[in-house]
Amino acid sequence: MSVSASPPETIPLSGTLVAWDSAGSEKAAAGAEVIQAVVKRLPNAPGVYRMMNAKGDVLYVGKARSLKKRVTNYAQGRGHSNRIERMIRETASMEFVVTRTETEALLLEANLIKHLRPRFNVLLRDDKSFPYILLTGDHPAPGIFKHRGARTRKGDYFGPFASAGAVGRTINSLQRAFLIRTCTDSVFESRTRPCLLYQIKRCSGPCTGEISAENYAKLVSEAKAFLSGRSSRVKADISDAMQEASDALDFERAAVYRDRLSALSHVQSHQGINPQGIEEADVFAIHQEGGQSCIQVFFFRTGQNWGNRAYFPKADPALGPDEVLGSFLAQFYDDKPCPRMLLLSHEIEDQELLSEALSARAGRKVFVSAPRRGEKKNLAEHALQNAREALGRRLAETSSQRRLLESLAETFGLESTPRRIEVYDNSHIMGTNAVGAMIVAGVEGFVKGQYRKFNIRSTEISPGDDFGMMREVMRRRFSRLVKEHGLPANGADPQDDAEAFPAWPDVILIDGGQGQLSAVRQILADLGIAEMVTAIGIAKGPDREAGRERFFMNGRPSFSLPVRDPVLYFVQRLRDEAHRFAIGSHRARRKKEMTRNPLDEVPGIGPGRKRALLHHFGTAKAVSRAGVEDLMSVEGISESIARQVYSHFHENG
Repeated sequence: MSVSASPPETIPLSGTLVAWDSAGSEKAAAGAEVIQAVVKRLPNAPGVYRMMNAKGDVLYVGKARSLKKRVTNYAQGRGHSNRIERMIRETASMEFVVTRTETEALLLEANLIKHLRPRFNVLLRDDKSFPYILLTGDHPAPGIFKHRGARTRKGDYFGPFASAGAVGRTINSLQRAFLIRTCTDSVFESRTRPCLLYQIKRCSGPCTGEISAENYAKLVSEAKAFLSGRSSRVKADISDAMQEASDALDFERAAVYRDRLSALSHVQSHQGINPQGIEEADVFAIHQEGGQSCIQVFFFRTGQNWGNRAYFPKADPALGPDEVLGSFLAQFYDDKPCPRMLLLSHEIEDQELLSEALSARAGRKVFVSAPRRGEKKNLAEHALQNAREALGRRLAETSSQRRLLESLAETFGLESTPRRIEVYDNSHIMGTNAVGAMIVAGVEGFVKGQYRKFNIRSTEISPGDDFGMMREVMRRRFSRLVKEHGLPANGADPQDDAEAFPAWPDVILIDGGQGQLSAVRQILADLGIAEMVTAIGIAKGPDREAGRERFFMNGRPSFSLPVRDPVLYFVQRLRDEAHRFAIGSHRARRKKEMTRNPLDEVPGIGPGRKRALLHHFGTAKAVSRAGVEDLMSVEGISESIARQVYSHFHENG
């Protein structure tokens, strides 16, 4: 969500970048002149500015209490860091959005940074969506589920959790504590007797009426209260009910309450560090070392630790921890709900402003502080220790990965150490549900955000034709790469600086021998890039024995590597990851194909009509055999829809 003035006043201002072939100071002066030219027309008002190069790429997004004063600082040309000087030197034009308040400017800045990813800003990386617990609200008997992604389903969402595993463990304990169902709505509707979960006392059996609707609603209300932070009250109520049942000599019912209390204690005792005085907070700590930053985030909800996650934002090494952390926080909550409290390891410059912005978005007060004493300080120090250890592990892994890449370049006779390696593999069963897969690795290890899968589309490829599949994958991959990024100049990505992860690969590894390599090189030659990318084929050894692989390169006889060579282990790990990703993609496609309902392909039949047809006829096969009049007897199926369904299944009739 972005916040801007309503309507925002956009002031596009541009100048002409004068290109000299001489020293960078003249280029910097040109950039400063561009900025100086727009200053005269800027208002003394809050807003957001964008600095762009001659190609129109956004270099930097910033906010200001006064656009005029902030941009004037760039034009003065003194007291700037090397990073700012480079940014000014490349600036060819600027754009501005005037906002009503500085708070709106902060929110809009974070939104633009996440979407535009400017090279000179602090960038939040590995921003995968967090899993939540969903307590549904669109069914008479609500269920409890793990949820990730857009919140389109009606219900209450609780989180975030740091991992899907943490969600699963919590739901398992909540099942024992509140006996809430976890089955899908379709399974719920089809039950005629209680399932195994009811037998092992992890569900109250609302599907077959083992519990009344009123009592089940009470269980759901207790679960909602517990997840909303009122855990003490819920435990006290259950404890009172247990005592009441015991006093009435109803020991069987008392034992049920006892087991529920035990399950709730299990939830809280297996969450690691659990603060006593903090119900809802996120704790952020940053550690910097070796030119990199690590931000560790701990999530506390309902007085429980719901896990932690480490982030490694892309930031200029010259930036201090407060600057990196401040920019990170604004981006982090751009698309996430915010807790009532943020605890930080370092004071940040716009702390009060961030609090105001997050409060405005959440609709309630959000406190942001860097505690100096007490339990909150201990939490921040605990997070800082985790950040320090996580960054230490990453630096060690990066150093090892860099040495392996240097050894790989030496072993295969490459001109320079590769920064980006792409590995390709295919997966299918006798040609069906064929999928091509690409994984990516660099100096920091596997770059999973760059992985791609290719559903094989061509109808001209014979089933099981691995060469044809690889040709299609290569054509689609590199045609798009050329279209989006242009041809690499001297082996480098024209749009990347030395610090950015390149879009063009230096090396591509193919799971296959000479035939696969020839098919790949033919496609690269057709696109005019055969000499720009080094292609290497990896053929499995006799009996597919690991360690006896043969490697194929253009202009060089095939060869093998010593069995204990670290480079061989490294290449095997890359190939195995590609194989894992290809098989996983193939299985997902095959599963989707197997579970597809024939009614999904009928035009005009949405989820509601499909459900009505299946409830009436029982199966899709029975629907396909039904006549028009039978179809019209189903609620919501008009004559025109009935004829459409009938025609779909009787095209040749």
